[in-house]
Amino acid sequence: MAKKEEKNTIPKHIAIIMDGNGRWAKKRLLPRAMGHSAGANNVEKICEDAWDLGIKYLTVYAFSTENWTRSVDEVSALMKILKQYLEDCIEKSRKNNMRVRVIGDISRLSQDMQDAIRRLEDASKDFDGLQFQVALNYGGRDDIVRAVKGIALDAQKGNIDPEKIDENFISSRLDTSDIPDPDLLIRTSGELRISNFMLWQMAYTEMYFTDVYWPDFDKKELEKAIEYYGGRDRRYGGRKS
Repeated sequence: MAKKEEKNTIPKHIAIIMDGNGRWAKKRLLPRAMGHSAGANNVEKICEDAWDLGIKYLTVYAFSTENWTRSVDEVSALMKILKQYLEDCIEKSRKNNMRVRVIGDISRLSQDMQDAIRRLEDASKDFDGLQFQVALNYGGRDDIVRAVKGIALDAQKGNIDPEKIDENFISSRLDTSDIPDPDLLIRTSGELRISNFMLWQMAYTEMYFTDVYWPDFDKKELEKAIEYYGGRDRRYGGRKS
């Protein structure tokens, strides 16, 4: 008798679009910046909850390539909050044995932001708990464009045989080259789109949308998303995973 295939109900990698900070603040008659601050404070709790629930990789969308179009004041406030978060995260990563990396084109960020990123990545590089990725100045299309430019340049120099370029090769040149593709995407606040987040990587990702604003998204809500994932019949082009 054939052995029954065991269903994997816990996603290995969860990606989150942390949406609704501004609306959370507006609902409470607070400045938008306070919503972003509350959202940043929620990240550490969700990292701990994710690890407790058996998640190995967690990637959050903190600042997109399109977010520069927001008002100067809001972008400035966001950058201030993000820089403080990066600095505080060194201690948080030690406490939680959590490796932290930043994906995205950091060259557009200020030099002090870039320095904070490098300090954090270096300080946490040997931790083997939750593998936590923060997407800063990240866009799915930009990720692909930068990968293609690099491949084209190497091909022009004769370092790459174009015939050898396949899906795996392109994946190896993306920002997420050394981590698995997301199994589950969570987007908070009720929006039903992926907003240019890891377009290549999410070809077969399950998607879960909730009306809950990000600052209110807690362990119970995370468990709901994982339960939804566990009930899905995972197939890849008609083939089960």
